Amino acid sequence: MITYEYPLVERIRTLLRLEDLFDRARFFLERSDPLEHHVALLTLFEILDVAGRADLKSDLLQELDRQRAVLAAYRSNPDIDQEVLAAVLSAIEQSHSGLLAMAGKIGQYLRENDWLMAIKQRTSIPGGACEFDLPSYHHWLHRPPATRLRDLEGWISPLYPIRDGTTIVLRLLRESGKPAAVVAPGGSFQQMLGGRLAQMVRIRVASEVDYTPEISANKYMLNVRFVAVGDVRPRTADADVRFELTFCTL
Repeated sequence: MITYEYPLVERIRTLLRLEDLFDRARFFLERSDPLEHHVALLTLFEILDVAGRADLKSDLLQELDRQRAVLAAYRSNPDIDQEVLAAVLSAIEQSHSGLLAMAGKIGQYLRENDWLMAIKQRTSIPGGACEFDLPSYHHWLHRPPATRLRDLEGWISPLYPIRDGTTIVLRLLRESGKPAAVVAPGGSFQQMLGGRLAQMVRIRVASEVDYTPEISANKYMLNVRFVAVGDVRPRTADADVRFELTFCTL
C-alpha cells in the first residue's frame, strides 16, 4: 500500500515538511561520501528555512501540553495498556523539556555562522557551490568523513527537539483516525465534511494501482481525483479506484 497524506491546516503542512527533511538528513548523515554530506548540509539549510516560523516552537509546546493532559486522564483506565501510555507520556515530557531548553530563535546559532551562511547563499544558485566559488567548502568536503560527520552532527543536533516534538505530534495525529474503505467511481470522489474538523487526510492505495490522488479540501468538502501515472497531460482514471480514507484530528 502507498500512503498519501494531505494537510488541511498550515501547521500540519509545516510539520510534515519538517518530518520529511529530518528523515532525509538522517539518511545522508549515515553515509560517508562527500556528495552525500553535501546533500545533508543542503537539507539542514532547508530545515532552517522551514523551522524559521516564529510560532513553531510555541505551537509544538501547546500541542504537547494538550496531549499530555488528555493522555494523563487515561492513567486509571483499565482498558488502556499502562506501559504504552507511560512510554508515550515520557516521550512527551522529554520532548517538552527539550523544546523549553531551546533559547532564542530557532537556528539562530546557524545564522550567526558566516561560513555556513555564505555556503547557503551560494547553494541557492544553480551550480553555485563549485570549488572556484567556495574553495573553503571544497576543502571541507575533502576532510575525513568522521570530521565532516562531527561537524554536521554539531550543526543539526540542537534542532532535534523540533524533530522529536514533530514526530510525537504527527504520530498521535495519525493514530487518531479510523480508516474507511471507499470507492472513487470513474476515478473521482467527493465527500461533504458536514462540519468535520479534520487536520489531515490520509489516503492508502494498493501499490499496483497506476493512479495517484490529487486532493483538495476545505471545511465543507473533500475532493479526490485519481490521475493516470506517466501521462504527459493529467488524465482522470477511467476505472473505479478502491482506497482507504482516514480523517485525522487531535
